[in-house]
Amino acid sequence: MPCFVSHLESAIDGTQIPPGTLQTTHRDRPLWVRYDLEAVGRAVGREALRDRPQTMWRYRELLPIEHDEHIVSLGETMTPLLECRRLARALGMTNLWIKDESVLPTGSFKARGMAMAVSMAKRFGITRVAVPTAGNAGGALAAYAARAGMECYVFMPVGAPVVNQYEAALHGARVFLVNGLISDCAQIVRGGVDAMSWFDLSTLREPYRLEGKKTMGLELAEQLGWRLPDVILYPTGGGTGLIGMWKAFDELHRLGWLAGDHRPRMFCCQSTGCDPVVRAFQGGHRFAEPFTDPQTIAAGLCVPAALGDFMILDAIRESHGRAMSADESRLKEWMQMVGRLEGISLGPEAAVCVGVLEQALAEGHIDPDEHVILFSTGAAQKYVDAIRVDLPTLDHRHPIDWDALAR
Repeated sequence: MPCFVSHLESAIDGTQIPPGTLQTTHRDRPLWVRYDLEAVGRAVGREALRDRPQTMWRYRELLPIEHDEHIVSLGETMTPLLECRRLARALGMTNLWIKDESVLPTGSFKARGMAMAVSMAKRFGITRVAVPTAGNAGGALAAYAARAGMECYVFMPVGAPVVNQYEAALHGARVFLVNGLISDCAQIVRGGVDAMSWFDLSTLREPYRLEGKKTMGLELAEQLGWRLPDVILYPTGGGTGLIGMWKAFDELHRLGWLAGDHRPRMFCCQSTGCDPVVRAFQGGHRFAEPFTDPQTIAAGLCVPAALGDFMILDAIRESHGRAMSADESRLKEWMQMVGRLEGISLGPEAAVCVGVLEQALAEGHIDPDEHVILFSTGAAQKYVDAIRVDLPTLDHRHPIDWDALAR
């Protein structure tokens, strides 16, 4: 298929870089992938998608991949959009849905970004990759690197969820635990670029993970018949999901594929244990100050300094949305609430969105009758400490007290 990428563009100053260039950042800030949307519009219409496989690769004209042989895939299916009537009633709402990204390979939305990043790495002939991660990104990169036959190095804080540690090792990655934060892991990765000849696949340090995450927005629009919701609640660490969706909506609008001009208000959701973007939003700043001493069980949100902080804040403000933080002490409560009411396995990152939704409803930032989509970015089962409970034990050698069971 033809590739419609026109150029790469610096997000900080608009500098243009030719397509097909192996590039990480410009002035140490992220790059956008830009497309010739007029050519895309001439080549394909949204109706053509109906006959394509139900995967993220159905949006090929809006992705940077040119040759099929470069695609590294583990079956990135479209993810379900689940109506949550019981949860909505409990919150006093009428139209609440959860998009469940946990059904993707390796159990989280990170599969989208790593599938695209590793595919593009293969296109450029890269054979060794490395990433700093708080958890899910490491497992995803390890799996896709294994699929592509690449060497993979993963650096994560010692407190990262143990399942993520084992998952990355299971897929053959060289996994190292670092006695620090994800920012300390990132420093190690950057320091090894020359010494170890690996390619740095850190969040937003190359432009293609963002294009993979963008497919969440393309997919959501298609699932809703090209009519976007009123509000999207998104758990935000590095922010590629939120930034990518906002980029997707802009591209769909310019293609004329959306039904009307309406676009959702984007809510950046963070924990009180690590909320640098929320503080920047509240202070009216475009850049966030690094968060000191982050403490949260939502490992994916434990990002004290996001490289794309200004991109997140730009998207929030352009959408007339908000950045809000939920009480860290209640994350397990919200995970259990959704599991009990809807049977959906919600990780602690998405539980933050439930807390923000409660607060936003109470403060009038969201109307109870609005159409709201909450993103579940990863499965609860990957967070052993967050779901651990003390369970009663029965002795099969003695009579069962059935009344006690009912209590």
